[in-house]
Amino acid sequence: RAGKGWSEPAEKPQDGLALAADLHTLLSRAQVDPPYVLVGHSSGGIYVQIYAAQYPEQVAGMVLLDSQPPDAFTKLPSYPGFYNVYRRVSGLLPSLARIGLMRLVYSSAAAGLPPEPRAEERAFQSTASQSRSLRDEFLELKTALTQAHALTSLGDRPLIVVTAVKGAQDGWLPLQEQLADLSTNSLHRVIPNATHTSLTEDEAYSAISVQAILDVVAAVRSDSPLVEP
Repeated sequence: RAGKGWSEPAEKPQDGLALAADLHTLLSRAQVDPPYVLVGHSSGGIYVQIYAAQYPEQVAGMVLLDSQPPDAFTKLPSYPGFYNVYRRVSGLLPSLARIGLMRLVYSSAAAGLPPEPRAEERAFQSTASQSRSLRDEFLELKTALTQAHALTSLGDRPLIVVTAVKGAQDGWLPLQEQLADLSTNSLHRVIPNATHTSLTEDEAYSAISVQAILDVVAAVRSDSPLVEP
């Protein structure tokens, strides 16, 4: 996304609609033809839901990996307080990055990744540009959550929701179940010992995420219902 990794910063605020439009433009210019299986982790789950609402004819299936639910502000008791605190803290991060303190903050980050990608992840996370992007994205998150309500149904397109239980907020699991209700052809895989980040960073738990993607792709290609192995 804009401002992350090697990507240039955005010229204007990036709400969910802007991010979906960026992805649509990227896929078009890269000549990656639809339909797509969309995969989103954390806030990325919000963005793929918005994409599916904006471009429904392009979406063949979806995987939501511990995705933020659109109702986070109203149905997660601790979320409004967390958001208000983190919004203030995120405003300080670019200044801390410029004086090198973010290298200390992220010294133990992404511990589950192999050495080379872990070093790359820590380097990117420590930059001022990354901190500005995180700050700006967080400011627009409340808008993006509202925009995600536009997706009310995926019909019978295959959907797998993968939920990490360890460290989950009160109310998180019921909202994950609601996400699974977006499709009549869905599975909800609840992983008791996984954390929010381990679904993408830990070898064992990321394998569960990969399998969910492969299962949705297989269901799309065979035009068959999802079934648990």
